[in-house]
Amino acid sequence: MALPQTFNEFVGNQTVVESLRAAIAAGRLPHSLILLGPRGAGKFTLSLLLTMALECEQQPRETAADGLNAGRELASFCGVCRNCTRIAESSDLEAKIDEAVAARDELRETDKKDTRVLIQTHPDVLIIPPDPPQLLIKLGQIRTLIGRAHYLPTEARAKVFLLTSTAFMKEAANSLLKVLEEPPAYVHILLMAENLGDLLPTIRSRCAVAHLGALPVEEIAALLAARRPELNQVERELTARLSEGAAGRALGFNLAEYAAGRSDALTMLHNAEQSGGLQDHSTLFRMTETYRAGAEGQTRTTALLRALSSLLEDILLLQSGAADRVRNIDKRSELQRLADTFSFEWIESAVRGLDAVQSGMRRNLLRSLSLDALAVELEGGRY
Repeated sequence: MALPQTFNEFVGNQTVVESLRAAIAAGRLPHSLILLGPRGAGKFTLSLLLTMALECEQQPRETAADGLNAGRELASFCGVCRNCTRIAESSDLEAKIDEAVAARDELRETDKKDTRVLIQTHPDVLIIPPDPPQLLIKLGQIRTLIGRAHYLPTEARAKVFLLTSTAFMKEAANSLLKVLEEPPAYVHILLMAENLGDLLPTIRSRCAVAHLGALPVEEIAALLAARRPELNQVERELTARLSEGAAGRALGFNLAEYAAGRSDALTMLHNAEQSGGLQDHSTLFRMTETYRAGAEGQTRTTALLRALSSLLEDILLLQSGAADRVRNIDKRSELQRLADTFSFEWIESAVRGLDAVQSGMRRNLLRSLSLDALAVELEGGRY
């Protein structure tokens, strides 16, 4: 998805965005800031827009017309100066990460081990994503941040560091505290988080928090009608619900990929539902055997686990009498039957098993065996 050309094109959370723009205009943007919101809420997109507003050579200003920030001066960006254009080159983050990983793979084995993935299209702006394949922010990346934070900016007003995940190695998280405690006056660190609980309390206490809230289903559906005309009304409503109020996630949501993962997740749930006595597991094991190693296997496993998590949450919502909040609306009757079958204790056990598989993926455990173990645990949990 292309980077918005203006702040007005950023969808949702107008008050939060304008407050951050006003802080930049007044020279009061916090040096350590957490952008908090669900996956796909636009945290990375907003961080780039804020960075462009902070570093733009022209420093244009606007005035908020209405809302809580009415009358306040808001920072903006020109989008054409050298600072803006170079920062905008990082908008396709996945492509940049792929390029960095490919470059690392070309190194000698001795050098490859000590090389971490860092994205930098502007000399004063450094983006730190989780380092593949473990997808954790590692100590070497934070050491680079600390080292560069001690040098004055070379071409812009400030040094900006964007950390796109809260998945830190323990040593990396502890090292980050050093620069968060006393950041240089010219340094801004933006952390993107889905859950504040994923960060150490000592990190949270040193950062301001900007919360990007979920958008209403109706607003997401209207956005999809305008931006994704290939979806029919049923697909738009389903996508709007599954995106959990995150505009960016909705616009890029792969419904076919999700449906494939959900089909396999339902196979696991039906296997658990029918447990008892002699049972044919051939369909289940044929399914899990397809989740092999490699990038494709990782993508499919991630889709399966997210779909399973979504289904379990919907079952809980049905048991709690909150049927209007169910996301998988096209599977409503099927989920209701499962809600009548499974106990709360079983669902709690299933969530723990799901967390264990996700943890195993970060340690590169064999996916098919991990899924087999989860399926057996789901079946055993009925008793």
